[in-house]
Amino acid sequence: MAVDLLSDLLSLLKPVSYVSGGFGVGASVAIQWPQHDGIKCYAVVSGRCWLRVAGIAEPVLLSAGDCYLLPPGPAFSLATDLTATPVDFAVVLAARRLNGAAPAADGEACYLVGGHFLLVGHQADLLLSSLPPIVHIRKESDRAAMRWSLERMTEEVRNPQPGGALIAQQLAYVMLVQALRLHLADAAGTGVGWLFALADKQLSAALSCTHDDPGKAWTLQTLAKRIGMSRSIFALRFKDTVGTPPMAYLTRWRMLLGCHRLKNSGESIAQIAAALGYESEGAFGKAFRRVQRCSPRQYARQTTSTKPFALVEGGPGMA
Repeated sequence: MAVDLLSDLLSLLKPVSYVSGGFGVGASVAIQWPQHDGIKCYAVVSGRCWLRVAGIAEPVLLSAGDCYLLPPGPAFSLATDLTATPVDFAVVLAARRLNGAAPAADGEACYLVGGHFLLVGHQADLLLSSLPPIVHIRKESDRAAMRWSLERMTEEVRNPQPGGALIAQQLAYVMLVQALRLHLADAAGTGVGWLFALADKQLSAALSCTHDDPGKAWTLQTLAKRIGMSRSIFALRFKDTVGTPPMAYLTRWRMLLGCHRLKNSGESIAQIAAALGYESEGAFGKAFRRVQRCSPRQYARQTTSTKPFALVEGGPGMA
């Protein structure tokens, strides 16, 4: 079975804290959110609004069915009127809670659902560095691909049922994966970063080799031979597309797997080192410190603070 590289990475960079839910923007209103970490992924259920991101000259018009992704970045706003003075989101949310407004109150000019995802570890940039400041999913075929999850999440948010928060959480994650997949298909051959290597048959095959057998004694020559390329052309194309040399990527992938095993497997450091292709615990530790900036033992002792997910009326900007 072929290695599913996107699922492979996302399974290791799974969110440690996220919020999923829906939020309405009133008529002639602009709402401002602060600088944020992680990925925000939301879709417009009804109406339309403008998305404006600090540092981006032109606002983006979002219509019903459109989806947007925002990687970690600057403040942004959603507005149904570009001339309206932006109001801080926290102020809007506090007022709605005080007044007992429902998260899907009637009369909203625009309504959105989605989630905010924080990714684990120093290697999250493998994914995030592939994303532009704004990913706008708007082609009709792309809307159709996301329609089911969008409709289901809207139903869960607007008509709460037992277990609805967990279902909405999973649907928000489905929307995120769909949006990444659609962005990859639309931008194949034009972007730089790990994500775009998946659209290149030969580079994807090379990545699959390292993911399928990370402990193998891979070299630049053996990887190039496996995918039918010369060593020099493979090295150049890989670096130009992924943004890092092939062997540096292999080391980063091994360290990401090492982090996961240190936290979850119960294996000794020596066992993890051997499984990832290192001849000794010392060699693994040296590579680990170079990439993670701490020793394997220090990393294993670290505690990851997590926040419980929540289904709230303030979904687009919470957490």
